[in-house]
Amino acid sequence: MSDRPTGRLLRGARLAAYGAAYFFAAGAFMSYWPVWLRDRGVSDTEIGTLFMSRQIVTVIATLSVGWVVHRLAGPRGVIVALGIGAIVMMVAYQFSYSFLAIFVVTMIWGFLWSPPMPLYDGVLVTETKKHGLDYARVRMWSSVAFIFGTFLAGIAVDRYGPPWVLYVGMASIVLLAPFALLLPATPPRAAATGPEHTSFRVSELLRQPPFLLFLLACGLCQASHSVLYSFGTLTWRGAGIPDVTISALWAESVAIEIVLMLFGGWLLAKLGVCGLIGLGLAAGLVRWTGMAFTTELWALVLLQALHSCTFAACHLGAMAFLQRALPTHGAAIGQSLYYALGTGATQAVVYQFSGILYSEYGQRAFLGMTVVSALGMCALLLLARTWKGGLLVGHPEAKGPSLRSG
Repeated sequence: MSDRPTGRLLRGARLAAYGAAYFFAAGAFMSYWPVWLRDRGVSDTEIGTLFMSRQIVTVIATLSVGWVVHRLAGPRGVIVALGIGAIVMMVAYQFSYSFLAIFVVTMIWGFLWSPPMPLYDGVLVTETKKHGLDYARVRMWSSVAFIFGTFLAGIAVDRYGPPWVLYVGMASIVLLAPFALLLPATPPRAAATGPEHTSFRVSELLRQPPFLLFLLACGLCQASHSVLYSFGTLTWRGAGIPDVTISALWAESVAIEIVLMLFGGWLLAKLGVCGLIGLGLAAGLVRWTGMAFTTELWALVLLQALHSCTFAACHLGAMAFLQRALPTHGAAIGQSLYYALGTGATQAVVYQFSGILYSEYGQRAFLGMTVVSALGMCALLLLARTWKGGLLVGHPEAKGPSLRSG
């Protein structure tokens, strides 16, 4: 297509719009959803059960939807349909008051909410590579939207109470389906030619030790956020930190993440794929140990800044790995396997573990996440020894470029 700056800017905006809508809602829910659950009478252990059970559904949904899209090679229609379903579930949450009702709605929500993200990331990785755009800079706008969602949720809860978490999230969920229509339609599978479009069996990929080690290393890095996502806001509220300040802490973590995204291409060139993932795991060792022992605001500001590494560096490393290790046609299924087996299945276990730890030890539960990060580092060291940077499936001569193309 056109290489002119205006055309590239417009293409980038169309790609970024869906991620912005998705992560605006994610910002509201990730920071304040446990507060909404507590307001509905859900206990800490039940919160852990809800998060764990949703992650199990997420694994099933992400794998099944990813497999369907891999066969059809057309994710846009699926993303639109899931966006419409998400609106229905938001309404269902509004009328759910018992734990059983919330549990049922959460299971359906997990099936609808999680699969679009790997599909979207697959489109994003493919399109940015195809048109010479910087993946990190396009994905950055998702982080900007996350900040706004977090801030507005914090202000709304402070002024109007926990029920407003749902309303803030709904404001962007209604935009998911329309913005999904702005994503490019994928050509039919038969039309795709060349070595980068070579088909492969999923079982073939799952038999590759480097891919399994990749799933484990990145999955444990992302799963190490489980105590923070489930009980971070509750811990800080219990320490007397105001809601507006808590929302600022969440926003700060993502603002620093944006800075890292801006230099993602440079960092990838300097550190390499495994180096970026290792940066995230090493930061996790420091971040979770610190959070286990302090709720001092100055310390939390420093520890939240490490989100740029524990999430963003690991995520960019994961996207670079998938781009280099899989043929272009494998983007959808590769992303789905990563989100389902890597982050989804791992988080399902760690979320339940987090609920048990937090109910027993409170803030010290963060130390369990230090252990999770250490295990991820062990898997990464094995990955660095077994993967040399080439394709794991498909034609070995089809080399995948870096996250920054052009």
